[in-house]
Amino acid sequence: MLDPERLAVDCSQRATRRGGPGGQHRNKVETAVILTHEPTGILAEASERRSRADNHRVALQRLRVRLALGVRHIASEPTDRWRSRTRGGRIAVSVEHDDFPALLAELLDHWASLDDDWQRLAERLGTSASQLVKLLAREPRALELVNRRRAELGRRPLR
Repeated sequence: MLDPERLAVDCSQRATRRGGPGGQHRNKVETAVILTHEPTGILAEASERRSRADNHRVALQRLRVRLALGVRHIASEPTDRWRSRTRGGRIAVSVEHDDFPALLAELLDHWASLDDDWQRLAERLGTSASQLVKLLAREPRALELVNRRRAELGRRPLR
């Protein structure tokens, strides 16, 4: 849930060459970016943009999603960020927005703390279970993570 600038401080960055756009500069300029979150060892990379700065931004967003999927924290109350994004029971956030990884992490943290009780989860987060599933479905790996746990518990998958 750290903001991107704060998270970048905890990361090592490596630039390298990769295939992708660039015309004459392809394979000549190190515009690909590989970020490693030092505390967890989680990696993310981007090489599809022409500039290193753009690839850094994309890699950082990917890293935030991977951290959201892989690191759990104990959650008891929704954050102000969550409340600001849920109006009238609807969750409003784009996958590309900086808030998306934080909201995904918060949803997964609450889900883990309530041991897959979607009714209590929806009540705690001030929305419906269907809105929560829609948010999960925007990141297929998150939905897969939840459905794996549900299978272990003998429950049907979410769709």
